[in-house]
Amino acid sequence: MKKITTTDALAAFCAEAAKRPYVTVDTEFLRERTYYSKLCLVQLAYQDDAGADAVLVDPLADDLSLDPLYDLFRDAGVVKVFHAARQDLEIFFVDAGVIPAPLFDTQVAAMVCGFGEQVGYETLVRKIAKADLDKSSRFTDWSRRPLTDAQAKYALADVTHLRDIYEYLSNRLDKSGRKKWVSEEMAVLKDPATYQANPDDAWLRVKTRTQSGRFLAIVRELARFRETYAQARNVPRNRVYKDDALVELASTKPQNEQDLGRSRLLLREARKGDIAQGILDAIKAGLAVSPDDLPKPDRSRVKLQVNPALADMLRVLLKAKTDDAGVAQKLIASSADLDALAAGERDVAALKGWRREVFGNDAMLLCDGQVGLAVKGQKVVTVAL
Repeated sequence: MKKITTTDALAAFCAEAAKRPYVTVDTEFLRERTYYSKLCLVQLAYQDDAGADAVLVDPLADDLSLDPLYDLFRDAGVVKVFHAARQDLEIFFVDAGVIPAPLFDTQVAAMVCGFGEQVGYETLVRKIAKADLDKSSRFTDWSRRPLTDAQAKYALADVTHLRDIYEYLSNRLDKSGRKKWVSEEMAVLKDPATYQANPDDAWLRVKTRTQSGRFLAIVRELARFRETYAQARNVPRNRVYKDDALVELASTKPQNEQDLGRSRLLLREARKGDIAQGILDAIKAGLAVSPDDLPKPDRSRVKLQVNPALADMLRVLLKAKTDDAGVAQKLIASSADLDALAAGERDVAALKGWRREVFGNDAMLLCDGQVGLAVKGQKVVTVAL
């Protein structure tokens, strides 16, 4: 096991990695008790004709700065390879404002290559690297030191097998001409907005049944306070109060701590002190919002007049097209997207970029009544009308 605990050692490894065409990256972190992930370990590996190397980088070591790694992340000559990169990238962006580039996510690439929806790393290791993973250390405490041999072996496997997976998928994408498809999918992961949690938008994640503007104004203020409080103190938002308690508060509109004490869902520690005061202030602010500034409920999907027969036909078409292309269905369109198309909506992802090539063009012809569906042997095909 090669473990890096100093900045100089990390710089030396990154200097060597910078000479290679790609480096594989993974992290181990904890987030159960914090708002932001606590980075506990970074795994790195590279491979070329001269050999291979894999290391464990300890960000908890006193004498280590991740600056050399961030310089490597900015190096446009080295592809940074992750699997299911979203959470890893958020850690690096929050810590240093860095998003690795160029970026390759093997989970996305595997979906484009027909390995199924949200395919797991273990599945790809088994199918591509022809190996098995010992997952017994997956849920261990990665902040404890020293790491056990089992932890080290598990962590290194997350980047060593990733080399074989990347090379296989990259070659397959080159042969199929679909590398640009994966590049399009990387746009969301490369967008800083993906990792910025704006308290003003926190209310949009809260599911409610009531569409009253005044009710939503209170929800907005309660969600904004919760997000701001959680970020400032680095605690999970659900440790402040959960969504069901937030909705209850927006409905009952407590005016003082005595009223808060009657809540069925509010945590005991939230009924007094800073959280209680924040809740009461948020409710007052929501009640004081002028009618012109009340949140507008999203009624776009409520108003959709879905043609159920067309929606069913679109689902059949989607399966046929994705089977032919060897692409995961959900990567092309969700069930909600298909319903929107069947209701006449056209601002959906399935009609843009490479998705339109695979599915969208024929979907539009089907919606416009220019083609129908027929069974030919074991396949569903489109036929001109």
